[in-house]
Amino acid sequence: MRSVFRRHAAGVAVITAHGSRPVGFTATSLTSVAAEPPLISFGISTGSSSWPAVSEAEHIGVHILGEHQEELAVTFARSGADRFAAPTSWRRGPEGVPVLDGVLAWLVCKVLARVPAGDHRIVLAQAVAGDPTGGGRPLLYHQGRFNALRD
Repeated sequence: MRSVFRRHAAGVAVITAHGSRPVGFTATSLTSVAAEPPLISFGISTGSSSWPAVSEAEHIGVHILGEHQEELAVTFARSGADRFAAPTSWRRGPEGVPVLDGVLAWLVCKVLARVPAGDHRIVLAQAVAGDPTGGGRPLLYHQGRFNALRD
């Protein structure tokens, strides 16, 4: 299965939440589920350092990364990294959710369900706030590497 999905290009997002401290991780499993109401989903490993906060969070942040943010994607994918230390630029957004600066778009979503799926949970959430006005082109993940769209 991994070999097959390495061939599937996916957009790159960072999911954030606030527990006793801000947490976040890089995700390529983000999906638009429905337009009405506006629902999204993503997968998270129950072994992830972010899982304890995400498992209890009422709201989460979803950030669509631009091709200029490969280093940010790497930071949020790296185990043991202080993901919110400089040079990461962020602020508290709606519902106290950490919102990353400079992204293509972001949402704050109310968590509706956490569905068991093997060693992961599929989180279903409804968008309650957001900003789609960031500039640039999306960052992609393909064949185990971050990539940009080609002209």
